[in-house]
Amino acid sequence: MIRLRQACRKLRGWRRGGVTVLAGALAALALPPLGAWPLLFAAVPLFLAVLEGATTRRSALLLGWLFGLGYFVVAFHWIGFAFLVDADTYLWMMPFMVGGLAGGMAIYWGLAALAVRLARLHGLSLVIGFAAAIAVAEWLRGHLFTGFPWAAPGLAAEAMGPVAQVASVTGMTGLTLLIVLLAGLPLVLLSPGLRRERWLALALLALLPAGWGFGAWQLALPQAPDTGLSLRIVQPNVPQSDKWRSENARMIFDRLQELSLAPTADRPAGLAGIDYLIWPESAVPFLIDESPVAREEIARMLNGKGVLLTGSIRREAQAGDRPARVFNSIIAFDGRGDVVVRYDKWRLVPGGEFLPFEWLLEPLGFRKVVTVPGSFAAGPGPQTLQLPGGLAAAMLVCYEVIFPHDLIQPGARPVVIVNVTNDGWFGRSTGPHQHLAQARMRAIEQGLPILRAANTGISAVIDARGRLLASLPLDQQGVIDARIPSADEPTIYALLGDFVLMALVLVAVSLVLVLMRIHRRASGQPQS
Repeated sequence: MIRLRQACRKLRGWRRGGVTVLAGALAALALPPLGAWPLLFAAVPLFLAVLEGATTRRSALLLGWLFGLGYFVVAFHWIGFAFLVDADTYLWMMPFMVGGLAGGMAIYWGLAALAVRLARLHGLSLVIGFAAAIAVAEWLRGHLFTGFPWAAPGLAAEAMGPVAQVASVTGMTGLTLLIVLLAGLPLVLLSPGLRRERWLALALLALLPAGWGFGAWQLALPQAPDTGLSLRIVQPNVPQSDKWRSENARMIFDRLQELSLAPTADRPAGLAGIDYLIWPESAVPFLIDESPVAREEIARMLNGKGVLLTGSIRREAQAGDRPARVFNSIIAFDGRGDVVVRYDKWRLVPGGEFLPFEWLLEPLGFRKVVTVPGSFAAGPGPQTLQLPGGLAAAMLVCYEVIFPHDLIQPGARPVVIVNVTNDGWFGRSTGPHQHLAQARMRAIEQGLPILRAANTGISAVIDARGRLLASLPLDQQGVIDARIPSADEPTIYALLGDFVLMALVLVAVSLVLVLMRIHRRASGQPQS
């Protein structure tokens, strides 16, 4: 390892850049669905060894950016599938959007590398300092400019069994800090020249079995019985290329109703006795709440009982000088076909539901992937809604489930989270798998079950500890019949949020300062 470390420090030019991009790409393979998390224990030390050889601030910034670029290009490549749905219109935009997004997100990692270079960290202090810097960078990535926390390194824990339960304490970003820290330790453990730091590195490595033990204990704790409420999730599997054609509206609506009513081995009576029926995001290509025919058919389908929750585009009437606004929503219909609850998505997808810097990009030919007049309007924020039948539910439309923070309305903890999505844009890519994995992390963080309806998959019932109780695979039409799981008590993360992350960063910075002081004493340098 010491020879490899020295060789990496001496790399220059395109070789150094190529190794750095490769290390980032390898790190991204730890994400779902591959879940090759052991690769992190090679990729992170490889990058840190290269970073130790950075002699200037500019080179450190560039190396961090290249590491992030390799990571995010692999992690985000699935986004390109959305531009293939209407290739004649959108294909030319694909390299600009995917490459631009990856390059933009990589800036945060470049700044993290610059921070540890400015502090002149080496060895174990570099490993700890970089883990803390990446955690801060990831926190910023999830908050600034509307935020985009997709593919956080902590998501690798999804393949690490019980370790994922640590998110109930630290949240996703705290889990990122711990995983990057652990992955960087081979730089110290396999370098004979760092003997003094090995014992502390070994002590830190013990965090991995400790996390596994905590998670195993958490999973073994008894849970309350289910709520006693029954649900059916419908996965219609309508190809994205067919979904928005007006001539398909009747076919799609009929398919949703047929699946909703269909008898199954578990429920020979079909929809009879179901308390809640869930359809996916933008389930039908028309304004369902404005259609008397659709509402009449919903009433006939429900037969006066139960509640339908469906994703739908909805329009708000024009008011004065304000033009009519369009929302991506979840609408609840009661057994009579009347609208009883509406939730409007408030975190909109950049480039999908609104075009950032529209004044600049639209004249250049760039367009939103989802075509409505203008951009979607944003709803008021997280809401817990009381549904007929007594269920208190937080609503999340698609992309909103990737955010660990501001997920639940303050002071109104729900019993369950309902997440509707349409991952049909992304085909059989890694995107739907990563989306599901992030939903599972939200369940762990909050101690709340998640009911997930996806147009083409992966629909799922997820318990309050992130376990899949039932699911439907990609590109399969069908239904899930299940009982709604119970919620756990609020987790530490649900109670404290990112204050735990702040504490972890402070501990990491304190360790770095101690190591720097020890190093100065050992080298005979004057104390500042």
